[in-house]
Amino acid sequence: MSGVELGVVSVFVIVGLIYMGMHVAIVLASVSFVGVWIYKGKFELAVTLLTQAATESISSYVFGVVPLFVLMGLLVGVADIGRDTFRAANHFLQSILGGLGVATVVANTAFAAVTGISIASAAVFTRVAVPEMLRLGYRPRFAVGVVTGSSVLGMLIPPSLLLIVYALVAEQSVGDMFVAGIVPGILLAITFCLLIVGMARFSPQRVYARQDQREDNEKLSNLQAVWLLVPLVALIGVVLGGIYGGFFTPTEAGAAGVVGALIIALIRKRLTLPIFWTTLVQAGQITASISLLVIGATVYSRMVSLMGLPNSLANEVAAAQLSFFALILIYIVIVILLGTLIDAISIILIMIPIFLPLIVQFELGDAIWFGIVTVIAAEIGLLTPPMGLSAYVVKSSLDDPSITLADIFIGTLPFVLAMVLVVFLIVVFPQTTQVFLWT
Repeated sequence: MSGVELGVVSVFVIVGLIYMGMHVAIVLASVSFVGVWIYKGKFELAVTLLTQAATESISSYVFGVVPLFVLMGLLVGVADIGRDTFRAANHFLQSILGGLGVATVVANTAFAAVTGISIASAAVFTRVAVPEMLRLGYRPRFAVGVVTGSSVLGMLIPPSLLLIVYALVAEQSVGDMFVAGIVPGILLAITFCLLIVGMARFSPQRVYARQDQREDNEKLSNLQAVWLLVPLVALIGVVLGGIYGGFFTPTEAGAAGVVGALIIALIRKRLTLPIFWTTLVQAGQITASISLLVIGATVYSRMVSLMGLPNSLANEVAAAQLSFFALILIYIVIVILLGTLIDAISIILIMIPIFLPLIVQFELGDAIWFGIVTVIAAEIGLLTPPMGLSAYVVKSSLDDPSITLADIFIGTLPFVLAMVLVVFLIVVFPQTTQVFLWT
């Protein structure tokens, strides 16, 4: 069996084992280890490859950004910033059609700018926004659809954990990935808002269960609403302002964000010693899991390069004379289909070592743009069955047993279509990822 044939077989084996329930990192590392052993016939070489990947992949200073942003996101959740952001957004947007839905998207967008984890957004706003929307007369499917759909903003708007993982795997600047995600993230949020207003205007029966949805809203003054946003704006200013202004590296910005989130939680008296310890343990568990994933991805990347799979794929593409759009369309379809089976991080770890060299070799686009396209396409899988991780998080966070998993997936469908539209807009207009990189 040739190296290319063995590489192709390994991809199918990896996807199959992940779908069967094996841990992604273990699958990537073990299949790559065995693949190199079979291909070279030397057990010692496979061991060397594994040990080098384990020591080199997570020993760099850049990797320190992972535990810091994870801890900051958890502390932001403890400080209850998500609830306050929703209350402020609802105050300013309640007068427009579908106002509470738009407020949820806007609050999710702001919350994403200090958390970077989609499932955190899904859990927070399920508890905050869904009960409020149901109380004010919105349909259950619409309520859970808005929360589930807008939760994906957490993985695109910086600081995003998924952008960090991509940057580490693709050996790109974390700061550049953050900056490139700003405009696409805002574009996706605006698309969601327009979708909600359009549904409320042209198909109100899908949005409202009764006509008193604007009554009994929480009464806040403009000053009170603005004051609720102060902690969030301060954190965004410290983290993103520090990175974009050149004051901090991404790792230093993560450390500053942790300090800021810790201070806010202490001032609000939301952080006790037991809660702080639990938060630290959770951050350690998440970081350890990501570390294993990066190690597994590094071994896998070196295996496919050793077997010549990217070069072989490049030769096949050259022989087929595929156009740029045809190739990207095939790639996006593959990523979306994989997203129905496995999580977004797994997709990045599997697909990037194979396709990124192809994109760079043929000068079809830059690695930063390709990362944004990949993240959005992979995030669609968070909303689609059978995987639909965000949908499962929303369901597990609900206190209403009458809302089924099917209701969540149906309510999320319009947002899936909106994401498909946005990813193709970014393909057609790659400049959207480069607006701030040029300045």
